[in-house]
Amino acid sequence: MSNRPAESIKRIEGEQGDVNTTANRRKYWKRNLSDEAKKWFEEDKKYFLHQSLSTPVLNVLARAYGIYLEDMDGKRYIDMHGNGVHNAGFNNPAVIKAVKDQLDDQMTFSPRRYTCPGGSEAIEMALMLARQVTGNFKTISFWDSFHGAGFGAAGVGGEEHFSGGLGPMLPGTFHVEFPNYYRNPWNFENSDDVDAECLRQMELVMQRHPEIAAIIGEPISATPVVPSKRYWQGVRKLCDKYGALLIFDEIIEGFGRTGKMFASEHYLTPDILILGKSLGGGLLPLAGIVTKEKYNILQHRSIGHYTHEKNALSAAAGMAEIEYIEQNDLCNHAAKLGEYTINRLKKMQADHPLIGNVMGIGLHLGIDLVSDPKTKKRAVNEAEIVMFKCMEKGLAFKTIEGNIITLRPSLVITSEKMDTALDILEQAIDEVEKGYKY
Repeated sequence: MSNRPAESIKRIEGEQGDVNTTANRRKYWKRNLSDEAKKWFEEDKKYFLHQSLSTPVLNVLARAYGIYLEDMDGKRYIDMHGNGVHNAGFNNPAVIKAVKDQLDDQMTFSPRRYTCPGGSEAIEMALMLARQVTGNFKTISFWDSFHGAGFGAAGVGGEEHFSGGLGPMLPGTFHVEFPNYYRNPWNFENSDDVDAECLRQMELVMQRHPEIAAIIGEPISATPVVPSKRYWQGVRKLCDKYGALLIFDEIIEGFGRTGKMFASEHYLTPDILILGKSLGGGLLPLAGIVTKEKYNILQHRSIGHYTHEKNALSAAAGMAEIEYIEQNDLCNHAAKLGEYTINRLKKMQADHPLIGNVMGIGLHLGIDLVSDPKTKKRAVNEAEIVMFKCMEKGLAFKTIEGNIITLRPSLVITSEKMDTALDILEQAIDEVEKGYKY
């Protein structure tokens, strides 16, 4: 039996998302699944391995388009999760046309390399490249980070959920604190102090373990915590000082999500940039790494030798996604609408004690719910109730770390639909604050 408090166990279980093992989840199923949906729900339970973040499923969907999900009973949800793949909207017509055209051209698969597979594999390709370039094998990454579910990706990831119970992971994977200005273990209130302590601890590891190949992290976390530019400049200096590469994982934050094509543009250019999720246009898996020409040194090795790295359909979807984002100026739209949304969320924060902190940039947003604004105690149960209330009102999103509501809508969302979503969210928060249970 674990000695951890129940809230801590629940938070760790829910590091990457809302879980399907709670009493509230059972209530949601009972209240919202039709007889037809229940039939397919039971089929899913029967044939798929049960996992905390997936099977049994939350609901049964029939369609996804634009900013919406639609369940098999015809109910629509403004989706602010999308698993990061819907930057240009679900089933974007331009992306679908590109894939159809590729099918008609009879060029769908090649026996030689043209593209790359999913995000976990791209993470491991980046790690392999860093090892080959530097001749070292150790890494520094961040607690509470997610980089994928494979042994290599989960090893550098900082979530116990994906490594617990597996025994030894990758050797030489060190973890440090991410510069969280609202929640940090030292209770510092000044961001300069947080940055300095995080950098101090990182350098301690690098001094004591000289075989560091890379520091890998998201430039802006999934939560999303937004570090200062000063912090990443400090990390860059440490990499240069100790001969390590800097790897940015932008599988979630890339392609306009933060108001720029890549989140690194808010900071600096990394040595390796990892891309995925929306790169495939929300239709097909596609990921890869981008690096500097001076690291193109592995003609005698293969670090990305996968069957479906050769999928021309994925490549067509990726090109169409990028062109749509550029042609429709979605980066600028995300920046402007994100600024408006953050301002409205901060006004909500002033009116609602349940909202402890508002985070984010562009359309990469987070709301930290607390049961006590002074102690910042995580409002885990309240966050789950807010989520289910919103689902019933037609708004879908994901919670992270148990109590943080993350809002990542499609970049094609309008200001009017954003207001609709925020109205629903505020109503649900208000109901929970007034003691209305689920």
